[in-house]
Amino acid sequence: MDTNFATIEFPKRLRDRVIGRDDRSYDEARALYNGMIDKRPNWIVPCRNTEDVVAAVNFAREQGLKLAVRGGGHNGAGLGSCDDGMVIDLSPMKRIRVDAITRTVRVEPGCTQGEVDRRTAIDGLAVPAGIVASTGVAGLTLGGGHGYLTRKYGLTIDNLLSAEVVLADGRVALASETENPDLFWALRGGGGNFGIVTRFTFRAHPVTDVYAGPVFYDISDATEVMRRYRDFLPNAPRELATFFGIKRVPSTEPFPREIWGRRICALISCFVGTDADAIRALAPLKDALPEPLLDGMARLPFVEVQAMFDPLLPNGLQWYWKGDYVDELTDEAIAAHVEHGSKSPSELSLMHLYPIDGAVQDVAADATAWGARSARWSMVIAGIDPDPAMAPELNSWATNYWAAVHRHNPHGGAYVNFMMDDEGDDRVRASYGANYPRLVTVKRKYDPQNLFRINQNIAP
Repeated sequence: MDTNFATIEFPKRLRDRVIGRDDRSYDEARALYNGMIDKRPNWIVPCRNTEDVVAAVNFAREQGLKLAVRGGGHNGAGLGSCDDGMVIDLSPMKRIRVDAITRTVRVEPGCTQGEVDRRTAIDGLAVPAGIVASTGVAGLTLGGGHGYLTRKYGLTIDNLLSAEVVLADGRVALASETENPDLFWALRGGGGNFGIVTRFTFRAHPVTDVYAGPVFYDISDATEVMRRYRDFLPNAPRELATFFGIKRVPSTEPFPREIWGRRICALISCFVGTDADAIRALAPLKDALPEPLLDGMARLPFVEVQAMFDPLLPNGLQWYWKGDYVDELTDEAIAAHVEHGSKSPSELSLMHLYPIDGAVQDVAADATAWGARSARWSMVIAGIDPDPAMAPELNSWATNYWAAVHRHNPHGGAYVNFMMDDEGDDRVRASYGANYPRLVTVKRKYDPQNLFRINQNIAP
């Protein structure tokens, strides 16, 4: 086809908004969250409503265009864009509607997690999601969604009630337990493989203030802290979410200057309940550990806890990350974590182990597409720095660290939102496990030509 912007005929409803390579706003519009990735689509098409998305999908299909879909724009692998094709940009679609009586929330796909958190907080509610407020709700949800409320209320997809979806053929379908249930099953963890969701309806839960914050220990204590944490978590109350990290103290306020840049391990917790119950729940773990360098646990509004990491992770940093699902933390795996985690190449680089037990494991393995109901943690190793010259070192550290611990993780797969675009088909299959063949069947039904393929792709 003719890829010249001056001659191509876009649908009338989109024509005035299309951003081409010659537009002044092009570089700003194409910029990605991960500064390590540079993609140059021919066109970026901002959509304001479902009808715009239908027009854009039909156009891309009819013209045979490579097509990427961007929601909140937070995808670490840069899969919200493409070279030479077209990007459907959902970021203008930001409507949120809360029904405090039924505790349901309707969310459009351009919303970030923080935007949803701030709106639901008005009614004392929260939707289980991730731990970074700038994360896009659409990509987070379609990949599964785990965070501080996961152990008590499940994954984000476990709280998804329905979705409005623009399919590859331009039809608009509602997906729920009763309408197009096969599509609804696949959307819950299967990523953006099956269509473009233009409206999510979530179940929300009563959450206002929580007892939360970080506790830092010197890196020399990492082996003991990690072992104690491993043994503590299975019996911890579901109201408590504690994730473990190996990292450095950021050289910025509000952290004490005397520990800026220091290598540490961290326990970062959030308890839904009273301070007294939280302190009681954490006591078996904290009382058995050495004196911390910092104890930042406090009573905080949940919306502030959700945004705690945002100042440290602005758009445009260099990122290279690797993930795994972790069933068990053996002493050998802990030794590998401590060895490699303590050699991180930059102050922002990290390893986090997020708990995905509790309510997550109440859901049957085949009830949704998400393929890790038996795992206990979702791990991410992320090399992060603002300097582009650091990219090779970030990549090397994350890759070598991951290789050292991956052999201890027999699941073989990872949270698809923690995967780069060079993982390969085998990793995608492993991430879904026994659910993968059924995903292929749904893909063949709803997107047989693989129009939606700029993702962790499930080929029809």
